[in-house]
Amino acid sequence: MRDLHKQSTAALLSALNNGELTSRTLTEACLARIDELNPQTNAFVSVDAEAALAKADAVDAKRSSGGDVGLLSGLPIGIKDNMCQTGTPTTCGSKMLANYKPPYDAHVVERLNAADGVIVGKLNMDEFAMGSSTETSVAGVTRNPWNAEHSPGGSSGGSAAAVAAGMVPLALGSDTGGSIRQPASFCGVVGMKPTYGRVSRFGLVAFASSLDQIGPFARDVKGASLLLQAIAGHDKRDTTSVDADVPDYVDCIDRPLEGLRVGIVDEHYGAGLDDEVQAAVRKSINALEAAGATVKQVELPHAKYSVATYYLIAPSEASSNLARYDGIHYGYRSPNFDPKDDGLVDLYCRSRGEGFGPEVKRRIMLGTYALSAGYYDAYYLRALKVRRRIREDYDKAFKEVDVIAGPVCPSTAFRLGEKMDDPLAMYLSDVYTISANLAGIPGISVPCGLSDSGLPIGLQLQGPAFEEAKLLQVAKMAEAANGVLTRE
Repeated sequence: MRDLHKQSTAALLSALNNGELTSRTLTEACLARIDELNPQTNAFVSVDAEAALAKADAVDAKRSSGGDVGLLSGLPIGIKDNMCQTGTPTTCGSKMLANYKPPYDAHVVERLNAADGVIVGKLNMDEFAMGSSTETSVAGVTRNPWNAEHSPGGSSGGSAAAVAAGMVPLALGSDTGGSIRQPASFCGVVGMKPTYGRVSRFGLVAFASSLDQIGPFARDVKGASLLLQAIAGHDKRDTTSVDADVPDYVDCIDRPLEGLRVGIVDEHYGAGLDDEVQAAVRKSINALEAAGATVKQVELPHAKYSVATYYLIAPSEASSNLARYDGIHYGYRSPNFDPKDDGLVDLYCRSRGEGFGPEVKRRIMLGTYALSAGYYDAYYLRALKVRRRIREDYDKAFKEVDVIAGPVCPSTAFRLGEKMDDPLAMYLSDVYTISANLAGIPGISVPCGLSDSGLPIGLQLQGPAFEEAKLLQVAKMAEAANGVLTRE
């Protein structure tokens, strides 16, 4: 097969399973493309070519001997650098964990290996997943493959960029407030945040524990379905993992949908939404209607409070989760410490002050303040009550419609550096994605066009909890209408 980086997931799987292509050949092609493009894109922060080729050879040997090959059939995969992998640096884009090598695998890494996926390396991200542009990583800025002067989105920008550039056909990211869907939109790929609890967080370095969720990136909906199939399911090591049946997502996506009801929300089309984004999204929704869907208005009256609610809850949980990085147990320890003259508090302050970047410090301080005595009820507790209202709005809306369709982001990919000095503007880039995390429901970004300047635009689809199968079906319909975006 030629131009492997342009092939669909179905084409790659077919070629692998009928002997036209070997996993080694495909993995070598991915590694060559990484060597060619990563110096400019900086999507990968580490690559283990030796381990990847060894795994590819093992899958090929299993196939040639007539053994049962796993669901992923030897497809190369990249994983975001906040998922633990035994003996492999897991930095979370931070100086704090620059030398950390986990002694165990995350649940999703175990699942990928069991499904005969070939893990190629770790992907760049905003520090501790706190960001929307992949500009705060200690490993440097990641660039959008469609235009190197623009951001790939964040915090899973490395994952989106790697798939968009054809370095790997599949990748994993994590989504706390839009960190899969927003970069998927910016980079013109498919990215899905599953229902909270659908995929185990065991081995995912925590940012905000009640919001974080691991999900797939792929060139097409088939790839996202395949990767979700491989990683979804109950894990007793994660107390938030839900013990529920996992449908056959791959089989579901091509089934026809009858009587589909698509909801649209007025709040998604207010001030701040770019005209080109709005036009592309509305065109995609019209295409669903032309394919037989019924489109109707629904209301999410508390959605306007999502950003404020999120930026109380997420920093509060981050403040708690990141308290473990103290310069004592593991992680960065300041060398500017003299035990003869300095106390333990000095070690804490210096290690954390030097180990964390500005955005992480900002969120720790915000969260610590919101949790402090005298402010807990006024901020954090009130935010939890609003969160419940947001979930109730979705529950009510989904009694009337099957999915809600709208934009992923107010704009196409912004220029690198454009929002770094304006944190609020950066936070508002997630205005349409945050509410799904607060409600714990699934959401997916599917490419729906290009702007006049050649930057991708994404359509966001949201569905009821644990209805990923239907969400993927609708995404496949949208993909059929819009096509798959492929760059050279």
